[in-house]
Amino acid sequence: MPDILEELEARRDHAREGGGQKRIDAQHAKGKLTARERIEVLLDEGSFEEFGMFVAHRSTDFGMEKQKYPGDGVITGWGTINGRMVYVFSQDFTVLGGSLSETHAEKICKVMDMAIKNGAPIIGLNDSGGARIQEGVAALGGYAEVFQRNILASGVIPQISVIMGPCAGGAVYSPAITDFIFMVKDSSYMFVTGPDVVKTVTNEIVTAEELGGASTHTSKSSVADGAFENDMEALMEVRRLVDFLPLNNRKKPPVRPHFDDPDRIEDSLDTLVPENPNMPYDMAELIHKLADEGDFYEIQKDYAKNILTGFIRLEGRPIGVVANQPMVLAGCLDIAASRKAARFVRFCDAFEIPVLTLVDVPGFLPGTAQEYNGIIKHGAKLLFAYGEATVPKVTVITRKAYGGAYDVMASKHLRGDFNYAWPTAEIAVMGAKGAVEIIHRADLGDADKIAAHTKDYEDRFANPFVAAERGFIDEVIMPRNTRKRIARAFASLRSKELANPWKKHDNIPL
Repeated sequence: MPDILEELEARRDHAREGGGQKRIDAQHAKGKLTARERIEVLLDEGSFEEFGMFVAHRSTDFGMEKQKYPGDGVITGWGTINGRMVYVFSQDFTVLGGSLSETHAEKICKVMDMAIKNGAPIIGLNDSGGARIQEGVAALGGYAEVFQRNILASGVIPQISVIMGPCAGGAVYSPAITDFIFMVKDSSYMFVTGPDVVKTVTNEIVTAEELGGASTHTSKSSVADGAFENDMEALMEVRRLVDFLPLNNRKKPPVRPHFDDPDRIEDSLDTLVPENPNMPYDMAELIHKLADEGDFYEIQKDYAKNILTGFIRLEGRPIGVVANQPMVLAGCLDIAASRKAARFVRFCDAFEIPVLTLVDVPGFLPGTAQEYNGIIKHGAKLLFAYGEATVPKVTVITRKAYGGAYDVMASKHLRGDFNYAWPTAEIAVMGAKGAVEIIHRADLGDADKIAAHTKDYEDRFANPFVAAERGFIDEVIMPRNTRKRIARAFASLRSKELANPWKKHDNIPL
């Protein structure tokens, strides 16, 4: 018996070494943690339970029978984050470059199946050279098995991908299906084909960082939701994100103790909106002042900056926030902003996270570039997302809500539960200048008449009261009381029940 116990410990020690000390040192030299170190940082201390520590590949082609490592390049199991269960897999770049083999994929599929069955988030720490070439189509089949589980898990459990090294070819599509993708600056990249292939096919010369680095995917492509300085920061931010999310689509989001009075009055908000309607202000300031302890977890911070998305807490409960940002493009909705916000709203709706919408939108961005690239269909995505959402929806119009953009931004007509406006709100088909030039075209040569018409239009529509008279606005509120009013609104909606007509699935305009 003692001999068997010693052998077990020896085998475990060997498995923990991964690809050996030399390769571990090389990983550290790049400023990267090993697969096991990443799990230790991500999960609560001592909570990790591993599956398949001794699994090895079965390939015998190209001398692979001489290159067997326990675990086969991926560590899988479950543990807790602040006491709540999550499942995790962490690819080990020290073992054959973290390449995906048939058995490597089987380990990932097993842990994903368990996550779906037991209703807990799945977190993938990706650091892989791609499919294991020596296994050919078996490795490709392994990727497809993982993709299928990503699809089945979508909307059932939260899925988070952290790109902590290379992620190329077929490997990128599993993270692409997941709910959130985080990257590490200067040490991770994602692309379908690498720089060498790009040069051969298109004659473009581009570096891996330019083609698929963290800055590219957070600011240009919107593939990634956040980029962080190093492995440690990325993993700590994942822990922070998980605290906002429910375990699955049948559970409520977690409630944590809060120390911020929900009735807090914020006098500074009375002067947040400038008197000049064309002057910008920072909508992020409003979000921070509404949130418990001023904590705003922003998603896709560097992409489509004309709209803000992220999570706050009110009375300790997570709330998804979508807000126009007047500091960028005057808060106009364009293709990028519509896509960003629509995906975020759909995530919140899938996981029963209420949505707060803060509106200051002069309309959709005009121009041939927007029209040629499909602003109509992309804008319809956001409209569709709000219209299908059954979670509690509270909307506050702070200033402009013009045209179709008024409708799209969680209006009463799209089943908004509480629709508030500040006294500074302007709800109209368009701005006064444009409206007057159309309505009073015959007077365009007379500056005095146009000025009088403009003032008349502003008096009638540059306020929230016409909409309030129609019932499109539930209440005109004092800005300083906004936190109190929305906290009470969401509290009253905690038992909301609303169901859409039965369907196999919808057909959102993609």
